Amino acid sequence: MQGPPLPASLLRRQLLLGGAATLAGWGAPAHALPAKALVFPRDRGAHPGFRTEWWYITGQATAKDAGERVFGFQLTFFRSRVDATQGMTSKFAAKQLLFAHAAITDVQGKKLWHDQRIARDGFGLAAAGEQDMALKLRDWSLKAEGRTYTAELPASDFAIKLQFEETQAVLLQGNKGLSRKGPDEKQASYYYSQPQLATRGSLQVKGQTFTVSGKAWLDHEWSEEILHPDALGWDWIGMNLLDGSALTAFRLRDKEGNALWDGGSFRSPQGGLYTFSRGEVIFKPVRRWKSPLTQASYPVEWIVRTPADFYTVRAVIDNQELDSRQSTGAIYWEGLSELIDSNGKHVGMGYLEMTGYAQRLRM
Repeated sequence: MQGPPLPASLLRRQLLLGGAATLAGWGAPAHALPAKALVFPRDRGAHPGFRTEWWYITGQATAKDAGERVFGFQLTFFRSRVDATQGMTSKFAAKQLLFAHAAITDVQGKKLWHDQRIARDGFGLAAAGEQDMALKLRDWSLKAEGRTYTAELPASDFAIKLQFEETQAVLLQGNKGLSRKGPDEKQASYYYSQPQLATRGSLQVKGQTFTVSGKAWLDHEWSEEILHPDALGWDWIGMNLLDGSALTAFRLRDKEGNALWDGGSFRSPQGGLYTFSRGEVIFKPVRRWKSPLTQASYPVEWIVRTPADFYTVRAVIDNQELDSRQSTGAIYWEGLSELIDSNGKHVGMGYLEMTGYAQRLRM
């Protein structure tokens, strides 16, 4: 494949909502997805019949032997079906593309480290297993065995080597795993999360290795649909609460900053799940940070109103912007953030993602 790779952190959502057509050809028009029962471990694996798919893990980890040093981490594996090659019989035809992105937020060092990979499926370079989570992209991998996931992602200036253990039942987003993403019914995906993953292993930054433990969050989503034509970008949070609760909230924005669609869910420590209806989630910016590199202005502190509570979401460090102008021109923000309840109490940690602030997303 010629040309530079797109950053998979952006790709996982851009392509999920339709950008795969840019790379893979338009294919058949998307239709509303039917409700269906997700089956595990099969649905932890790949779904190559769908245009786009991603596996996404974020979390916080602490190195207790290094003075309680705190890190955020993020890893994504993304699969895109290439519609234009599906009828070809040659084994050299690139029918599936795999992307991956990894990042570490060094809170003490106030720096974000990130790297990426890209390859087509096959020839021993890249693969996405269909019977269970089994992802390989060159020297990066993410696999499941029972209730444990193992990730190994060595990069030039950092490395991630972590194990994640399920501590709770799977969380089915939307209507039992069918999640609406826009005003039209066809704008939907199959989507589940695995919050409160017990995390242990090592993180390496500039040659220094830290033994860490913490909590992580897994999202897995697959779809055929495109981003709404009026959408400029989105805001999204996935938060592990200290009491064992799990909070998801998102909105798609138009050029005026209004919500085209919103949603999410809250699950209590006892397992009670409330799925948010449209209009129940409101993002209100509180404080903005201007990137000295791109001059983009991001809300790095929010009030997020949900049926569960009014929360403050605050970035642990402001500069968690990812700039890929040397490749695709995409600029976006994604990073570790803390969650504060309406009484001003710190209640959790997780990840905030914001797109469409530096420039409109081009699909």
